Amino acid sequence: MELNRRTVIAGAAAAGVAATALGGTARAATGRGPVKELFGTLADGTKVHRWSLQNGGTRLKVLSYGGIVQSLEIPDKHGRYANVSAGFAALEDYVASSPYFGALIGRYGNRIGKGRFTLDGTAYQLSVNDGENSLHGGAKGFDKRVWDVEPFTHGSDVGLHLYYTSVDGEMGYPGTLRTKVTYTLNRHGDWRIDYTATTDRATVVNLTNHTYWNLAGEGSGSIEDHELTIAASRFTPTDAGLIPTGELAGVAGTPFDFRRAKPVGRDIRAGHEQQVLAKGFDHNWVLDKGVTATPVHVATLRDPRSGRTLRIATDQPGLQFYSGNFLDGTLTGTSGRTYRQGDALCLETQHFPDSPNQPSFPSTVLRPGQTYRTSTVHTFGR
Repeated sequence: MELNRRTVIAGAAAAGVAATALGGTARAATGRGPVKELFGTLADGTKVHRWSLQNGGTRLKVLSYGGIVQSLEIPDKHGRYANVSAGFAALEDYVASSPYFGALIGRYGNRIGKGRFTLDGTAYQLSVNDGENSLHGGAKGFDKRVWDVEPFTHGSDVGLHLYYTSVDGEMGYPGTLRTKVTYTLNRHGDWRIDYTATTDRATVVNLTNHTYWNLAGEGSGSIEDHELTIAASRFTPTDAGLIPTGELAGVAGTPFDFRRAKPVGRDIRAGHEQQVLAKGFDHNWVLDKGVTATPVHVATLRDPRSGRTLRIATDQPGLQFYSGNFLDGTLTGTSGRTYRQGDALCLETQHFPDSPNQPSFPSTVLRPGQTYRTSTVHTFGR
């Protein structure tokens, strides 16, 4: 029988497992309030801080720059810790060359075709930063902003409230958007993200987090032997610019079928025309559950070597699975090792790409008086 995180950590606590130094074996399930330290300074003199928190056996480090998850450490089946999220050791690398490692993404996660959309009869031109398209909010999206951070301890939970106000017209988007994102670690070690936003003008919003996962440990090599399950019978095919065509295609009989667990690398070189366009997997899966009032389990990732597992629950209708196709060996991670193609993957909970231009897709429009709310929960096991 596979033990989940709750069983293992509870057992460790009962046995009185002693706390060890970072990188050692698992500790008892005790929380520690967020600790703040200076991480670096931007060119304009703005200070960037790093917040460290732990609970239930999970250790999390978050930057005020981009709300970035710089490190997320969990134990393997032997109780040995590793950082399972890709990232950098220095602020300068995040500023100069980060492919969104660990970042909060907004105003619009994923792509908007040609950086244009029309809302209530008005056409808007967004910042274009991915060929002719707008990607992840434009050239200076939420991932490149310094967020206000408020730490909290509430009962057995520890976490951070992150705040950012995006002014009317920023990156071309209408309306002043006031955003709050909460990162919570509970006593079981689950990492929960709650997003809320309000606007003073009609706009479009699609927030997500862009953590790159390698459950064997960042910098340890390929994730192609990781086993992945996605509860989705359809996906959204794209054109050569990775913009959805509007079709909802069935996954049955294709490399995109992850309804039963299989290694990421099993079909990654199958030669499907969609894989050729994306150089692997970089697509939105249409979750069978649709939009739900509360988070529902939609994906499981497992590393057979370490025994680590990640279960993702969300209320969103889509999940972007990106297999790290554009990592090219030029970036050096926190371990001091370089990241090559397929050395990490992303599982981004979201509404669909290019929804503002696809009337048949679930709407991403937010109007004054409404509150955007969405939640995603990451549960770790071994």
